[in-house]
Amino acid sequence: MKGLQLAGSLMSRYFAIIVIFVSVIAFFTPDAFVWIAPYITILLGVIMFGMGTTMRPEDFKIVLQKPFPVLFGVVAQFVIMPLAALGIAYAMQLPPELAAGLVLVGACPGGTASNVMVYLSRGDVPVSVAMTSVSTMLAPVLTPLAVFLLADQWLPVGFADMFMSIVQVIIIPIALGLLVSKLLPEAVDKAQSALPIVSVTAILLIVAAVISGNTENLVTSGIAVFTAVILHNSFGLLLGYFTAKSVGLDETKRRAISIEVGMQNSGLGAALATAHFTPMAALPSAIFSVWHNISGPALVSFWNKGGSEEINGNVKDKS
Repeated sequence: MKGLQLAGSLMSRYFAIIVIFVSVIAFFTPDAFVWIAPYITILLGVIMFGMGTTMRPEDFKIVLQKPFPVLFGVVAQFVIMPLAALGIAYAMQLPPELAAGLVLVGACPGGTASNVMVYLSRGDVPVSVAMTSVSTMLAPVLTPLAVFLLADQWLPVGFADMFMSIVQVIIIPIALGLLVSKLLPEAVDKAQSALPIVSVTAILLIVAAVISGNTENLVTSGIAVFTAVILHNSFGLLLGYFTAKSVGLDETKRRAISIEVGMQNSGLGAALATAHFTPMAALPSAIFSVWHNISGPALVSFWNKGGSEEINGNVKDKS
């Protein structure tokens, strides 16, 4: 059991390096990974099932006790990221597939890695967990709605089909995870040590599948998609922080909202793009998986070196 915990900790800590390594291998040896593509939705379902086993009713209590930070953060997430993607797509004149894929990943809910980043940055973890949970539950409606409104100009968007896909790969697995956690709590507790390994492995396989199926597209559009994703993620982190600051939220909540807005469930984006658009449309999500696991820890390091002190569980500027 300790071996699994250590392996999971190492994989999570060095995920950015591992995912870059796997991406490079997938790019140069695509035949070894392209077979994974049909299983992307299953892999995402496995990740969401694991997320369901970790969710507790307490995650939602903060929404009832102090709803404003969570609800404000969720609104910011589903407004800032899709609109930022739209602006970047227009400004860079991206090809239709990449433009639609960028909007799609921007319209996805927060990713589970964001909770770890918020914890490490000494941000408000309960707000982060609640935002991830609430945005995930709202995703079946808000994700296809945002994509339909903003990306239908580039590729046809089937709202109902995308809604059902999100229900199948997110809501049902999470519900099953919650059910199993309720019925078999001891077994779930014992299995928690293996969860990071399973989740990280599933994300690595999804990224490898998308990269291996887009080697030619990466050669022709690689610089454009990398630039677009870096800008997109940066806008999310910055605008998430400063919009939270503009409404008077404290530093811990600013950090939580910044990271939640900037770090997306890119696995969902890759799965939806593969199922409803084209393999090329999944590229922004795959690159996002790589990049936000670099920018997130970098931002954590910046904040932790920025002269702040922890007082009664809150981070306050020394000034």
